[in-house]
Amino acid sequence: MNFNEKVYALCRKIPKGKVSTYKIIAKKLNTRAYRAVGNALNKNKDPENIPCYKIVNSSGELGGYSKGLKEKVKRLRMDGVRVEKNKVDLKKYLHKF
Repeated sequence: MNFNEKVYALCRKIPKGKVSTYKIIAKKLNTRAYRAVGNALNKNKDPENIPCYKIVNSSGELGGYSKGLKEKVKRLRMDGVRVEKNKVDLKKYLHKF
C-alpha cells in the first residue's frame, strides 16, 4: 500500500460526525509530512468513498477541498459537524484514531 492509499484508509475510519487533522494522519503514518497528506487528499479520485472533506487544519480551520469550501462545509454539516466561520470545534468533533 502506497502513502496515498494509507491516507485514504485512515480517512475511511473517521466516524460520521467527526473530523481529523492533517497532522494526526501524518503522525499515525509515522511521518511529519503534513503537506504530503494534503497532497494525497487533493489527488483523491473517489471522494464519495474516501471522505477527505473530514480533514481539517490543527486549529480547526477547514483548509482546502478540491470541490470548494462551500461543498466541504455542506458535507460536514450533513455529517452533523457544526461549522462556524469556516472552523470546527476540535474539542467536540476530533477523532484521534
